[in-house]
Amino acid sequence: MQEQALHFGPMEIWHSMGPIGQSVLVFLLLMSVYSIWIMVDRFIYFKKARKESLDFIVNARDKLQERNLDAVLKQASQYKHSHLARLYVVGIYEYMGYRDRNTTHPDFEETLPRALEREAILAQQEFKRGLAVLASIGATAPFVGLFGTVIGIMNAFFGMAAAGQGGIGAIAGGIAEALVNTAVGLFVALPAVWAYNYLLGRIERFSLEMSNAASELLDYFVKNFRGESWKSAALGR
Repeated sequence: MQEQALHFGPMEIWHSMGPIGQSVLVFLLLMSVYSIWIMVDRFIYFKKARKESLDFIVNARDKLQERNLDAVLKQASQYKHSHLARLYVVGIYEYMGYRDRNTTHPDFEETLPRALEREAILAQQEFKRGLAVLASIGATAPFVGLFGTVIGIMNAFFGMAAAGQGGIGAIAGGIAEALVNTAVGLFVALPAVWAYNYLLGRIERFSLEMSNAASELLDYFVKNFRGESWKSAALGR
């Protein structure tokens, strides 16, 4: 009997579990699948955002120097995943709104930073999509596994009491099966925690990039908006 227990495989352990233990194990596997899906989705999204932003910013700066805002807007529409392109679009439209209304620069210098900040917050929320679930999985998966283990150990002791047998050998198999849920819970939680911390670090870098881009864009528009040639164009002179 002991030799058979030593050769228990996944299917033998599964069939030896009670309904609660099996339910906990299935729930943990679903959590694992969902966390992996979030990781893959975020990795792909971040990779696209990084690549498209680099491509966009290189060309956009040249067009800004030429004061060709329409070309920048046209180019930004081609980079749907670029967080920097989103900022540039908001900044340009904010400027165009003042230019079309023939409004002087003091109001523009107050509203542009707020518009850029709002767009940066929206971009950050898009980056963080799914991360709250990933953090929850990393924090709760070990406790879900522990719950399954406690139930399994209780069942092992109840079985020992019903059989009227004592000793560690009578409950060793049941305890070993019960500990499977704890092991699986840790297996689910660790990658989720690692991925969450890694993705959060990437988001912080993206936020820094947006902050720098917003500052540069603000300086660019304020400097040119105050210029006589741009002011004349804005006032239709």
